[in-house]
Parts: sequence; structure tokens; C-alpha cells
Amino acid sequence: MTTSQRTMIASIFVLILLILSGSTTTKPVSAGGTTTHDPTWWDKYQFILNNGSDAAPTTTSSLPFGTNVDVSNECGPQSETFITINANQPRVLAAGSNEIFRLPMRGYFSFDGGSSWGGVDLPLPQPKTRNGTDFGSDPSLAFDSSNNVFYGYIVVYFAAGNGINGTEMAVARSIDGGKTYPTATFFGFENGKNHFNDKPMITADTNVTSPFRDSVYIAWDAAAGGSIGGGVRLARSIDHGATFTITRVDDPNGPGKSIGASPSVGPNGEVYVAWNDYKANAIVFNRSFDGGQTWESPATISLKTLPFEIPLPAESFRRALVYPSLDVDRSTSSHRGRIYCSWMDLTPAQVTDIFLSYSDDRGATWSTPIRVGDQLSRPVDRFNHWMSVDSTNGDVTVAFYDTRNDTTGFRYQTDYYLARSTNGGVSFPGADVRASNVSSNEHDCNGVVPCDGIDYGNQQGDYEGLVSFGGYAYPIWTDSRRQLEPSSGCRIPLLMEEVFSAKVR
Repeated sequence: MTTSQRTMIASIFVLILLILSGSTTTKPVSAGGTTTHDPTWWDKYQFILNNGSDAAPTTTSSLPFGTNVDVSNECGPQSETFITINANQPRVLAAGSNEIFRLPMRGYFSFDGGSSWGGVDLPLPQPKTRNGTDFGSDPSLAFDSSNNVFYGYIVVYFAAGNGINGTEMAVARSIDGGKTYPTATFFGFENGKNHFNDKPMITADTNVTSPFRDSVYIAWDAAAGGSIGGGVRLARSIDHGATFTITRVDDPNGPGKSIGASPSVGPNGEVYVAWNDYKANAIVFNRSFDGGQTWESPATISLKTLPFEIPLPAESFRRALVYPSLDVDRSTSSHRGRIYCSWMDLTPAQVTDIFLSYSDDRGATWSTPIRVGDQLSRPVDRFNHWMSVDSTNGDVTVAFYDTRNDTTGFRYQTDYYLARSTNGGVSFPGADVRASNVSSNEHDCNGVVPCDGIDYGNQQGDYEGLVSFGGYAYPIWTDSRRQLEPSSGCRIPLLMEEVFSAKVR
């Protein structure tokens, strides 16, 4: 690496640290009503504003690492991953991630059960202003029952030197398993002065007997700071993603202080959404029985200790976000229709763990939350979880970063682990399964901070992905094991954070 490249990297890191410490005047108020946790697109905005976007990569192919696969295998950092599976063709998987040094979202596709992957860029609309540009952030994906895959994300518009113009939602459709996304639908524009769209999650109704079969639902929060809250929104499409109609899911008369909306569909077409209400410090839930057109009054799943975020040693620069993951048993098991919700919270030992609760009455009442992972005698942090219910057998799998293998003494090193319940979420009796076969360190390089190979503004991002089907789990996460490996063709010629996945029985 040349001296000029190192100087540029150092300047970027200084800017990021200034942003995170609240030392800039251009930084927007975050979704939490504070200035400590920006949306992950803020760091991407800063890099592109000051450096421009990297060029599109040449055709990429994944690289195996034993039981793990480097899905992205391209220079520059990726963050925030998501994955889905085609239940009609279980060897077909589609995934996505943020690109931090490039404008578009990145999509991934596999036709051999996750053994190998290809990559593709997602479409972007025209900028809002003549000298402006735009980029994507926050991926989520879902297959419908007709083999379409839908990729949800946000688009951020900005004018060079003039700040954020606004954000809007995007849903792109692929008819070839995620190999191409010819067009996308863009909707729900917010001008950015009071609100910005954040954390969209998408799902589709694949139930054979549902009156709303193949409806597509995407939920997000229209986040804001100060006294103004944007609340939780859900958009519904009944024409395969061509158009969307938007409804408000949370209490429209409430403060609207919410983050991390997670939707799911019940076996009869019920639409459920959970989110973190950080004003009430609770995981909150609502339901619709008419295909997302109208909503009941929100109900509390559980109160919690952490309102919004926490600066864990393993993600001390980015800070770990509190959000729920919601799914429903759509199998023919004895727990068919049971709703599950998981989230991160602080334990009495002052470490973070993943908690889970379930409901058997369509969300009217919820079980006492339990801790998901192995209960160890030493301090261990867990964060950036996702949860998936296997629609063939009803098994519940939860994936999360875990610091149990740390050798630094500071809980810096992480692995990605899975916990599994075969008794309807009553307990997780078996030992957790390690999905990653190499530990990562997103804090430093052998004690050196800043490290050239870490994007401190994003680190692992705010969430990772998981899907389970047919007795297998497919976690996907960002991993820094290859952070300092050189890669040509980009302004900073390092791999930095890569997207990894595995197939776990």
C-alpha cells in the first residue's frame, strides 16, 4: 500500500471517529434520538462524498474456506447481510449485502445449495438533483411461491456538498433466482429533514390456502430525532412488486420512536410485525388479518433493559443495535401457527445475550422470555442475531455473533454461532453450533488501532441473516479474517470485511 493510500485511509478513519464522537456539525440526528448510532448508510455517504464511488467489480465468484464460503470475494468492505431460500427449489438461495465503497447494493445467488455463489448489482434510480447521486443500503430478501425473489433496500439521495436530499424504499424483482434484477419499484420518499427511511425487512405470503397468497410485505421505520417520530410503516404489493401501498403499523398517535421492524406471515395469511419501541423500552408487536390493510392496537411482547444500542468491545465503534427478529411456524408440526420473536438485551452479568418469546394466540399473549445461547461461566457477548423457523419441521434456529473464543482478554474476537430448539422454543438444550471456522477481530490488527482493513463506521453493521429449511440452516455474516489481503481494482486495494456463509445440518 502506498503512502498516499495510507494517508487517505487514516483521514477517513479520523473523519469517522469525529462523526461517532459527535464532533461534526453536518451529522444528522440518528434514529435513536442521539448522535451515537448513525444508520449504516451514513459512513457510506461520508466515503462517497469525499472520495467518489469505486468502480463496479468484474464478475465475482465465491471462494471456499473449508465449511465456510466467502460469498462476496471482492475488495472493499461489505456489511449487513441477508439470505433467503426458494422452498420450491431448495438448492436455490439468494442473498444480499451493503457495499460501503460503491453505490449499488450487492446481490448474491447460488444454485447448488450454497456451495458456490455469483454476484450482481441492484438497480438505482436517477438522482434527485442534477449534480447529485444516490446509493443503496440495508438489504433483505424473500421468495414468493411463484419462484420470484424480491430484494428490499433503501435509496439515499444526496447532492455533492449539500447534504442528504432524502431516502425512499426500493424493491427489486428477479425471475431467475437472483441472478439478475432488471428493474425495481421505488416508493415512500422522505425528504430527510425530519425523517429518513431505515431498516427495511421484506417477506412474502407463500401459504397455499392463504387468501393473500404471493402478497409481498416490506416493513421499516421512518426514523427521526428530537420530538418527531416517523413510526413503523408497512408496504403491501399484490401485483408481484410492481406497486406498493403503505400503512402505519404502530400507534399513529404515539411518539413513533421505533427501530428495526421485522415482518412475518402466518399459515393463514396473518401479517405480523415486531419492532423495538425505544421510547417505551419494549419489544412491541402488531397484527393484521386483512393482508396488511388495517392494524389492531400494538401489544408489548416484553420490556427490556437496553433501550437502543450498546458499545460492546467487539463492536465498540459501530455499537450493537437492539432489534427483533420475527418468524412463524408454517410447518405441519404440533406448533403450527406459533409466533416467535427474538432480540438482544443486557443480562444481570452486564453482557448481552439473545432472548426469545413465543405466542400461541396470534400475538395476544407471549411467553416469558428465555435466553437462547449456551450459558457459560465466563463473560460472553452476543449480538447481531437473526432467527428462522424451518417450514418443514418447525425447528427454531437463532444465529448470532459470539465472543466465547476470544483470546485477547477483551471480548474483541467473534465467531458466528447457531442455537437450535426442537421443542417449540421452550428451551435450546443442545450445544450451540459454531458456523464460522475462523474467528474475526473487528477492533484491531494485533493490537493496532486503526487497522487498515477495518471499516470502523460499519464494522459488522446492524444485523446479519439466516434461513433454515429441510433440516439445514444457512447463516450469512460479515467476517474480517481476510481483511488485510490485497485486492486490485479498487481505490483501497484490500478485501477488508467479506460476506461469509455456511450450510449447517
